[in-house]
Amino acid sequence: MRSDTIKKGLERTPHRALIKGTGVPESEMGKPFIGVATSFTDLIPGHVGMRDLERFIEKGVHTGGGYSFFFGIPGVCDGIAMGHKGMHYSLPTRELIADMIESVAEAHRLDGLVLLTNCDKITPGMLMGAARLDIPTIVVTAGPMMSGRGSAGRRYSFVSDTFEAMARYKAGVIDEKELKICEDNACPGMGSCQGLFTANTMAILTETLGMSLPRCGTALAVSALKRRIAFASGEKIVELVQKNVTPRQIMTRAAFENAIRVDLALGGSSNTVLHLLAIAREAGVELPLELFDQLSKETPQIASMNPAGDYFMEDLDIAGGVLGVLKQLGSKIKDNPTVLGLSTLQLAASIENIDEQVIHPLSNPVKQEGGIAVLFGNLAPKGAVVKQSGVSAAMMQFTGTARCFDSEESAMAALMGGKIKAGDCVVIRYEGPKGGPGMREMLAPTATLMGLGLGDSVALITDGRFSGGTRGPCVGHISPEAAEGGPIALVEEGDTIVLDIPARRLELKVDEKTLQDRLSKWRAPEPKIKTGWLARYAKVVKSAYTGAITSAD
Repeated sequence: MRSDTIKKGLERTPHRALIKGTGVPESEMGKPFIGVATSFTDLIPGHVGMRDLERFIEKGVHTGGGYSFFFGIPGVCDGIAMGHKGMHYSLPTRELIADMIESVAEAHRLDGLVLLTNCDKITPGMLMGAARLDIPTIVVTAGPMMSGRGSAGRRYSFVSDTFEAMARYKAGVIDEKELKICEDNACPGMGSCQGLFTANTMAILTETLGMSLPRCGTALAVSALKRRIAFASGEKIVELVQKNVTPRQIMTRAAFENAIRVDLALGGSSNTVLHLLAIAREAGVELPLELFDQLSKETPQIASMNPAGDYFMEDLDIAGGVLGVLKQLGSKIKDNPTVLGLSTLQLAASIENIDEQVIHPLSNPVKQEGGIAVLFGNLAPKGAVVKQSGVSAAMMQFTGTARCFDSEESAMAALMGGKIKAGDCVVIRYEGPKGGPGMREMLAPTATLMGLGLGDSVALITDGRFSGGTRGPCVGHISPEAAEGGPIALVEEGDTIVLDIPARRLELKVDEKTLQDRLSKWRAPEPKIKTGWLARYAKVVKSAYTGAITSAD
């Protein structure tokens, strides 16, 4: 066992003394040492219930014959961090989390890991750490929140309802009373936000990758099932250690292709493109950005999930969950190992009842293509990403007039001030991984766009990124980003921009000579943040087409 390095031999007498100083009895010293990385915090609804799940993981580890040790991992709530300086920190914490897991597991020579996680950057950060370490690991995602309830039986989803409600109130569509009802009922308790936003999409993809047990990706945070999954995961990690089953044996190229297809089939968050690219890199798997679009063209969308559709996570879980989606995708799914021990296809074959109102068969898709499209063109030479599942038919092709903003705040001021009109194309730049720094989510402007009723007449493009709650003609991840002198930095007020999602094109209708003249005059702006660790992050982070990875190269 790895832990023998700190447990066996005369020269480890001091190490054993320290371990016993934590309360470990002599009788337990020969068992596998299992680290439980927990992102419990009182700050995030998706994580406040983790103390309960920790107990069940611990019971499972000890039942399986291991000895567990808990250590903390930080969490940032994207919803609370949204729209102010805090959002600069969200994506960068992904790298911190991976580094912390590596540091603790290596320093203490842990034999295996249980990763207890739930929200946006935390889950991919933990998976990155697991792939990098390649020691036996299992992931427990803490589960989605129940939908909120409003008047006349209306079901609320936090992300889409609260952020869009601000704009609807501003536009006079709803009154103060309805706004307050939404505020009070959108988050009824613990769990990740109820629709197919980034947190829940990543939980589903973690299960699809084979890194968590069946139903883990969709079982509600408040359910007894989630407790049982936590217990079973604690038991299973000891078996994985004994058999030396490691993440790189599970997170293969086939596993990533399955995850991409499931994401496309459900119309999930566009942030998963960033995260899957980064996790694959840590796992030593080549995963080009173009693959997402290739698979999208041959993978129909077979579910209509909130925010762009009708159904919530609680509906998906009852309808068949991840295994139901895998079974409906049939031959498009590749066989692959999972932490359970059964293969992907064996698990898919085990499910019998699927609610086809929620998870459609391939013969009756919601849309003919998957939920995400990758665009290229002179405005995005290295790619851009759009959640096409949330774009109306009227906006799949659009020609607009550039309205340029060098920050999210200035764009929001223009939107709320009524300065954006039909036919405009809002350009938000210097919000990429380096320029942000941190590639802030643009949920506030995109939700405002929809709330103001401009979703069928105004497009938005950015080198930043979007919340999983974003819907409408919003293109993100434009690479290279403005801070690196990418073409988005050269757009001027009044330029014509052409968005053609079916053709996968994003074009600036300015001739090459003019662009070269503009580039010769362009100078990189002063960094927005010059102190603290974000200043260091900005020096090593790469553009979105890499997954916004950090590298000293």
